[in-house]
Amino acid sequence: MAKRTHDADVSFVQALAELLRANDLSELEVSRDYGPEETLVVRVARQITAAPVTQYVAASAPVAPTATAAPVQTAPVVADDPALHPGAITSPMVGTAYLQAEPGTPYFVNVGDLVTEGQTVCIVEAMKTMNQIHAPRAGKVKRILIEDGAPVEYGAPLMIIE
Repeated sequence: MAKRTHDADVSFVQALAELLRANDLSELEVSRDYGPEETLVVRVARQITAAPVTQYVAASAPVAPTATAAPVQTAPVVADDPALHPGAITSPMVGTAYLQAEPGTPYFVNVGDLVTEGQTVCIVEAMKTMNQIHAPRAGKVKRILIEDGAPVEYGAPLMIIE
């Protein structure tokens, strides 16, 4: 077997990274077989940062300072992650979330609605396929965390049912 250079592999990885950026993808994995005993598997991924979440916190009464040896640093207030909420419904795939079956029709659910287990609460479109997202249990819709037509990632919280 002839020895080959890996310059073509580097160019291939660079082309994949450019394809990832140009098409606004978050992840891409490709496998190349060069023979029975030589395979190149490349996974290119990028972390997409979400828009910052604004949380309003009520100010408490000022506290009298106490004498300490060093200044006390406090951690910034971070909003609770809705995906960790026990009643969170998360996206099972990357796609576009819709809160209604088609434009101009009522939403599947609204905040405050009571839902039954298995009831369709929204749709996630992936590769031109409309995937119904069902309530995993009965309860009351407490929060809807997406807008109609918003892109969603795998595992992104869609709504909270309690």
